[in-house]
Amino acid sequence: MNSAVEETLVPSGSPTGIGHVASGAVDVSHGTILYLDDITVSFDGFKALNALTLTVNVGELRCVIGPNGAGKTTMMDVITGKTRPDEGTAFFGQSIDLTRLTEPQIAHAGIGRKFQKPTVFENHSVFENLELAMKSDKRVFASLRARRTAEQIERIVETMETIDLLPQADMAAGLLSHGQKQWLEIGMLLMQEPQLLLLDEPVAGMTDEETAKTAQLLKTLAGSRSIVVVEHDMEFISEIAAVVTVLHEGSVLAEGSMDEVQSDERVIEVYLGR
Repeated sequence: MNSAVEETLVPSGSPTGIGHVASGAVDVSHGTILYLDDITVSFDGFKALNALTLTVNVGELRCVIGPNGAGKTTMMDVITGKTRPDEGTAFFGQSIDLTRLTEPQIAHAGIGRKFQKPTVFENHSVFENLELAMKSDKRVFASLRARRTAEQIERIVETMETIDLLPQADMAAGLLSHGQKQWLEIGMLLMQEPQLLLLDEPVAGMTDEETAKTAQLLKTLAGSRSIVVVEHDMEFISEIAAVVTVLHEGSVLAEGSMDEVQSDERVIEVYLGR
């Protein structure tokens, strides 16, 4: 299978009404980049996701919150192919059936995921980390023959400017602050040209200044790509998100602006126990 290029049958009754994937382009003609419909995932009888239905629009910056065990990580695992749903459908755009692809194929199709703990090549420079992450042919012989082009160097420099690490271009990644490592990993995802970014607690452990810079970075990135952020920092969420989805016991409990979900009695009961 060649990632999203392979023709992938769509299950009967799917919400897209599209028969197969015919090209590598993500079809977002309806304005939606991610469809999760009635997704259920069970582990030893426990429903981590329970008929979860969620859509994310093109260019949207969506925040997902919920108490521990709400299903946030499992949702991300389903989107990236790490976990297969027992029931339901998951589509990237109108026609790419995520449940039929492997994790590498989903990444190649245009979905990038960042985990809470930054994972960078600490002995390599910032520039080298971004170069290694670049979307390219990673087969051995292709890599041996590869030479950086002027266009590739320009892309790396532009990405370093975006994540505010151009002055640290030659610095070993292991010497960066925690926040800078988080930005570098976001930059490494950007080098893979994703259309959808999944970020798990991107400001955990950051200083107030780093958190503010991260908020500005994500707002800058939104629009040219879609972003789903799982986070617990309510102040940070209020700063970046137009739409907040609250998960509870594997389902969507509430959805709307931060003010709307914070005033929702169901959300108050889940978070405050009253």
